[in-house]
Amino acid sequence: MYNVVGVRFKKAGKVYYFDPSDLPIQKEDAVIVETARGVEYGKVVIGKRTVGESDVVLPLKRVIRVADHTDAKLVDDNKSAAKGAMVTCQDKIKEHQLKMKLVDVEYTFDRNKIIFYFTAEGRIDFRELVKDLAGIFRTRIELRQIGVRDEAKMLGGIGPCGRILCCSSFLGDFEPVSIKMAKDQNLSLNPTKISGLCGRLMCCLKYEHDQYESGKQEMPKVGSIVITSMGNGKVIGLHVENRTVKVQLFDAGKVEVMPCDDVVEQD
Repeated sequence: MYNVVGVRFKKAGKVYYFDPSDLPIQKEDAVIVETARGVEYGKVVIGKRTVGESDVVLPLKRVIRVADHTDAKLVDDNKSAAKGAMVTCQDKIKEHQLKMKLVDVEYTFDRNKIIFYFTAEGRIDFRELVKDLAGIFRTRIELRQIGVRDEAKMLGGIGPCGRILCCSSFLGDFEPVSIKMAKDQNLSLNPTKISGLCGRLMCCLKYEHDQYESGKQEMPKVGSIVITSMGNGKVIGLHVENRTVKVQLFDAGKVEVMPCDDVVEQD
C-alpha cells in the first residue's frame, strides 16, 4: 500500500498520484512535484489517501514542496512568455510554409523546455522549424502533434447542449465512443446531431451507455418471438429508457408499443 495525493496540472487534465512524504499537504494546495518531464507546478485535487500497488505507476514520484507566491508568479510569467512564443512560432510556420495548425504553447515550470502543440493532416517535417525555434529561445524545443479531440480540450468552447465542453471542464481522459451507443439510445444517426465541436462522436454518448446495456439485459431481444396480451408477435424495437417494447403482432398485422412487463419471451 502507498500513501499518495492526487495532483492535476491542467483544469481538466488527468490526475496523477505522488508521494506526499511528511509534508502538510491539503486538498486544493498548489505543489511542486517531480515528473518524468522535470519539475512541475500542480494542484492537489485528491487529499492524502492509501492506494494499492495496481493504482500507482512505480517508481512513485514525490512532492518536492508546497508551492508559494513566488512559484505562482513564475507560473503566470511562463503563461505570458508562452503567448509571445506562440506568435513567434506562428510566424516561423508561415515562413517555412508548413501545413500545420499551432494550437497551444506551454513552458515547463523550470523553463527547461517549451512544448508546441499542433494539429496536421499527416506527418510534418519540422526539423528546420525546430532549429529556428531553438536558436530564438535558447532552450529545449518539443513539437507535439495532437488529435482533434485534444485540440477541443485545450481550446474549449460551447457544445450543442449549450454547456461548456465536457472535455475542457471536467473529463480527465477520453473514453472510446462508438456509433452503437447512439443506436442503443435510439438517437438520430445524423452526424450533425451526434458530433461535437471536434467533429467526432460526442463524449456524452458514453455517460448512459452502461445503464442502457444493463436495461437491455432485462428486456426481450430484438428479433425474438414473444407472447403478449394482444397476441403473439416479434420484437422489432426496444425503448430502454421507459421500458417499453415495440412488437409486430402476427394475427393483427400491426405494430404495438407495450410495457416490458406485458411481454413474455417464448422459449
